[in-house]
Amino acid sequence: MESHQPVYKIPVSALVLIHTTDLQVLIMERADKPGFWQSVTGSLEQLPNGELEQPMAAAIREVHEETGLDATEYKLVDWQLSHVYEIYPHWRFRYAPGVTENTEHIFGLELPAPVAVQLAPREHVAYEWVDWREAAQRVFSWTNIEALRKLGERHHLIL
Repeated sequence: MESHQPVYKIPVSALVLIHTTDLQVLIMERADKPGFWQSVTGSLEQLPNGELEQPMAAAIREVHEETGLDATEYKLVDWQLSHVYEIYPHWRFRYAPGVTENTEHIFGLELPAPVAVQLAPREHVAYEWVDWREAAQRVFSWTNIEALRKLGERHHLIL
């Protein structure tokens, strides 16, 4: 008799702030929450060998899955920054019972100029390239806003 255990999301993720040299930022509208804009983000996965995917590998994978871009062709930087946040109640069913917090690792992906991206239709329905300050007004999660603030600081600018 085969038992099927539910596969829960791992409460560790990567957020990748895709931006241009002149600080235009890619934001995408969620398919499951119209009006909710965000950067590329996704949970680490369990590898076939049983080990946990590393945050940098997850960042590269998520960028490809959500935008079609190959992050290794651009300047991908681990900002050595993470945030712990409370998982929204309406998304907790994806995690093991009792899991209420997620640790999100922040990465920056610098492109020379805006490019067209290929969205994953089950995840996002629209994208825009906007000034980093406008992006901070439009993204819904505080960790995404903090990542944008950090992007400004890295360029000696204040949000």
